[in-house]
Amino acid sequence: MKTVYLLWHRHPFENGPDDVKLIGVYDSGLAARQAQARVAGQAGFRDYPQGFEISAYEVGQDHWIEGFTVINSDAVNGDAVNGDAGDSSE
Repeated sequence: MKTVYLLWHRHPFENGPDDVKLIGVYDSGLAARQAQARVAGQAGFRDYPQGFEISAYEVGQDHWIEGFTVINSDAVNGDAVNGDAGDSSE
């Protein structure tokens, strides 16, 4: 199978979800590392050099095989998950 390499950058926030950017998809790990070197000095990236990640994926294969849970904005602040903020009439 063919493998592709995704170059990601993740910037964590203290009070919210991380800011995740897909920088590109490459045909080799070397090409992904070269892309990282090209953007590493740019604004934002240079302040969070530890945020880079290269992930290898097989083409033509499912990579997310489970369901998912929706988390609303209140849940990010610790108040609710799946839209269930509780009964406010208690």
